Amino acid sequence: MILASLARYYRRLAAETDEMGNPKVPPYGFSEEKIGWILVLDKEGRLKTVVPNLTADKKPQPKLMSVPRPEKRTSGIKPNFLWDKTAYALGVEANKNKAEAKEKPFTPSEKTFDAFKQYHLDLLQNSEDEGLQALCRFLQNWLPENFAAENLPAEMLDANIAFSLEKPTALIYKREAAQTLWAGCLKSDEALEGLCLISGDTAPIARLHPAIKGVFGGQSSGGSIVSFNKSNPAFASFGKEQGANAPVSEQSAFAYTTALNYLLRRENNHCLTIGDASTVFWAEADDNATAQAAEGFFAQVFTPPDDEQESTKIFNVLEQIGKGRPLQEIAPELSPNTRFYILGLAPNAARISVRFWLDTTFGRLAENLAQHWQDLALEPCAWKTPPSIWRLLLQTAVLGKSENISPVLAGEMTRAVICGTPYPLSLLSQLITRIRADGNVNGFRVAMMKAVLERRFRKGFIEEGVPMSLNNESLNRAYLLGRLFAVLERIQYQALGELNAGIADRYYGSASAVPFSVFPHLLSGAKHHLSRLRKDKAGMAVNLDKDLGEIIAKLPETFPRHLSIDEQGRFAIGYYHQKQSYFAKKETAETIEN
Repeated sequence: MILASLARYYRRLAAETDEMGNPKVPPYGFSEEKIGWILVLDKEGRLKTVVPNLTADKKPQPKLMSVPRPEKRTSGIKPNFLWDKTAYALGVEANKNKAEAKEKPFTPSEKTFDAFKQYHLDLLQNSEDEGLQALCRFLQNWLPENFAAENLPAEMLDANIAFSLEKPTALIYKREAAQTLWAGCLKSDEALEGLCLISGDTAPIARLHPAIKGVFGGQSSGGSIVSFNKSNPAFASFGKEQGANAPVSEQSAFAYTTALNYLLRRENNHCLTIGDASTVFWAEADDNATAQAAEGFFAQVFTPPDDEQESTKIFNVLEQIGKGRPLQEIAPELSPNTRFYILGLAPNAARISVRFWLDTTFGRLAENLAQHWQDLALEPCAWKTPPSIWRLLLQTAVLGKSENISPVLAGEMTRAVICGTPYPLSLLSQLITRIRADGNVNGFRVAMMKAVLERRFRKGFIEEGVPMSLNNESLNRAYLLGRLFAVLERIQYQALGELNAGIADRYYGSASAVPFSVFPHLLSGAKHHLSRLRKDKAGMAVNLDKDLGEIIAKLPETFPRHLSIDEQGRFAIGYYHQKQSYFAKKETAETIEN
């Protein structure tokens, strides 16, 4: 299912062109690789010049070029066709000894160069094409020590290089004779034929699948979703080895890996990094415009635009969906029937693990996203621009640093958002732990606690829902205790002003976990604070005493000895609602005075 969807997406990309008019993905047998330098040869095979092939960014990077696909170097020496690293194409590589590197920046790599040289001489010697003949002459005459003699830049070392004839744009691998020769090489592979599990056709089966590059935290050489250990007989079934165990044709293997490599490149805006998982997404529709609209909308939901107006437009659509309005009435360019795919990948040595996979309609996905924002809804609202999942997850991290986010939690939360399943309980416990550690009961954290509990209620795991704003009628003991703690904190503040360590700093953790051991002491202190307050702010004292009495009247006669993890979440919500109500009253009073 996953590979078939990616293969179909490759066919869509192959029919599209980029801003330069080039196909978005290379044809079969080719691969987009970073080529850092072009070696310009004359017709006699002499090196005329070397030209850097870099982007115009602040930090220049090698440009991506569609070249004959690279060999998968799991072991041994295997040269690429008409391009390669300097270790193969020129027989030199960067000196790994840092102490010697300044005086001697490179070391010879004769074995790899000999393999590159012999491979191309065998293939090109009978060709009459002047470009291929120029390369043959160059390889026959080139020696690794010529790198220093030609005074070539040290920045070339270990970069991928390609060859051209007379001028940098006349790349040899693009010549018609080279393309014909490469097509013959692709057909001459000694691959066994079989029934392809993706296409259903009988075709040559890929022994090894092309590498998948760009997975966050993965190996720079790439990894594989489908691979088998050749040396271990436990991975052989009925005498079949490697790719024959899960037969995928060479063309289908090329299609799905090329599509996935395209999705994983950040500049294509189809990839999000959440935790340790690279999450890619794509759509299928009757026309490309509809599919692109769905992909763009999803990308903006997960990474909201910085522009507040644009961000508001996106989330207004989700708000209207949550109210039951049909998607096409709100946004005609978005079709609810568009097929949408989301794939989460994580590195696992040379292999790639599938963290999650969603195959759904865009209409259903939009409903799940809308439900996520409904579950987060809180009054007063904690944000101007709706936060991304990553911004929310930062609230669970020590010191608010992204590297401290649990990758497992990030994956589970993402799955809950896109699939509409319950949020992980570990999210609730992690938020409570952070509040105990730093005492910051902010709107982001409370909104996530409310979302966890509200969804658990809707799914039938708990018996009572959670209010979006202050609910004076609620009889839930944990919610009432949170409100009571906020009132006690307000009384102390009005009586004593700002303190280095108020009751929230000292007692929030124990009050939310073991109320029986804390609240009697706090209530005793509140009597003294109210007595002092009546002398200076009689009206304020009356109002706060009234709030205190109303909440205590609804509580049981004795305080509970402990609160469960769910109840600690409700405690935080009640505390936030009650505390924010005082700020709202203050803002209203200031508005009236003005």
